[in-house]
Amino acid sequence: MKRILSTAFACTLFCSLAFSGFTQQQSYDALITGGRILDGTGNPWFAADIAIKDGKIAAIGRLNGATAKRVIDARGHYVVPGFIDIHSHADEGLGSTRTNTNPNDITQGITTVVVNQDGRSSNWPLSKQRALYQQQGIGTNAMLMVGHGTVRGMAMKNDFRRPATAGEIEAMKALVKQGMEDGAFGLTAGLEYVPGRWSETQELIELAKVIAPYQGVYISHERSEGRDPMWKNASDPTPSVDLLLAVKETIEIGEKTGITVVASHLKAKGASFWGSSFAATRLIAEARARSVSVYADQYPYPTSGSDGQTVLIPMWSLMDEGVDAGGQLGQVQRDNAEAFKRMRDNLSRRLNDPAVREKIRRDIAHEIDRRGGADHIVVFEFSDPSYHEKSLGEIARLRKEDPVDTAVWIQMSGLNRPGGARMRGFSLSEYDIEHIMQQEFTATCTDGGTVALGQGIPHPRFYGTFARKLRHYTLDRKIISLPFAVRSMTSLTAQILGLKDRGLLRENYWADIVVFDPEKVRDRATYTNPHQYAGGIPYVLVNGELVVDEGKITGKLPGKVLTRR
Repeated sequence: MKRILSTAFACTLFCSLAFSGFTQQQSYDALITGGRILDGTGNPWFAADIAIKDGKIAAIGRLNGATAKRVIDARGHYVVPGFIDIHSHADEGLGSTRTNTNPNDITQGITTVVVNQDGRSSNWPLSKQRALYQQQGIGTNAMLMVGHGTVRGMAMKNDFRRPATAGEIEAMKALVKQGMEDGAFGLTAGLEYVPGRWSETQELIELAKVIAPYQGVYISHERSEGRDPMWKNASDPTPSVDLLLAVKETIEIGEKTGITVVASHLKAKGASFWGSSFAATRLIAEARARSVSVYADQYPYPTSGSDGQTVLIPMWSLMDEGVDAGGQLGQVQRDNAEAFKRMRDNLSRRLNDPAVREKIRRDIAHEIDRRGGADHIVVFEFSDPSYHEKSLGEIARLRKEDPVDTAVWIQMSGLNRPGGARMRGFSLSEYDIEHIMQQEFTATCTDGGTVALGQGIPHPRFYGTFARKLRHYTLDRKIISLPFAVRSMTSLTAQILGLKDRGLLRENYWADIVVFDPEKVRDRATYTNPHQYAGGIPYVLVNGELVVDEGKITGKLPGKVLTRR
């Protein structure tokens, strides 16, 4: 008995000495001390230090006496895993030496981006894209996906406005396999866009089967996000689906192939469809109860990307006879004044025909509803600056007329552009945003790209997504808890994607780490001034190197192109 006790005492003493002295006296590359650790699991924070060596987390604990080349004092701050953006359009920006540091992403704590979304692979073959990133360096890690629209276009050329033949599907499957062999993590689809909108579910199932042996994931911009797709006018007789049928299709693909599927940037778009997120999340929850590996992701804003291109006048009514307007989606363009005078003339002429006028008015009313209703459509640029930042509803009330008539007036007397003004619709309800966010299967995404400071007028989500979720929805409004929010940005996304060494703060995991101040973290980007970096995130490390140091971008390019190998 004495020998047993003596052995136990010796073990206890050795372990205690090892923890309190021996290991702590090691020297590391970096040491983060005194922080509140939220490890990404969803558990509450604990106090600890984190040591980093050779790009990885070497130790977590009370590391008294440890030394490092760089010590970061994290007292009063949270230390969390680097954020993983599961739906990113950073691919083109990462390919440019102007923006390959990924500045607007790293400043909001993003350390890994999943690119080639909405069915678009920005560079084919993927081996070429990977080589470009590796050659010039990237600021964040990147995970490449195969774009369904890209391979569909390659297999069908310009004849894509129809279902694919068996031979064309075989050609697509070969391309998908090539992409997976080049290191892709799965397949993305943009089924509301060209050319994906003409695909059938069976085509997607066949392509999804190709990524199954690689444990790939399918991420879908679905066919519809509201009552109908964005390409559809009220007067268009083309059959279409609503959000719920679109979610069912994503679930069906997962159920019939056994792969993980994601209903991406899930939302309920359009005033008449607000509240339908409850039905959509119920469909996902029921599928998960049947062991279907289905998830969702979301950006925390009440307006979408296409809402920033709101045109209330149906494009067909502005075009010359015989010109295919291509629906309503993505049709904002700039041209010479003569072309826009012709557009106004075309509209005026068609409004003089009672039957056509009624069709136009019905399409305008439909678009107003889809963009959130007259009081949720805001004018940001117009020929009369007194109307700037007023809603369509406000302007209609000032003019004492129906909002449909106001939309026509704006087109006829406004700027040389379709719609007559730069307008943004706020087509999403906070009611739905909060509900989707509260689901345990909902990850976080930006649906934004890499952008140079001051370039264009991007959606604020390009700069503020992750900081906004922390500040507005978590710390201020307490829609979700802080551990839950961090989990949705880190380990949940890693689980979806099959990452085994990122997304958590664990020894031997790569040191993708964010340090943020709970008092100061916030999004600064606005709809009128979007080019503002997030605040309150003084330190961001990618693979153990500081890409944001004391709030400043370091210019380092430690990112890796991740592969399943």
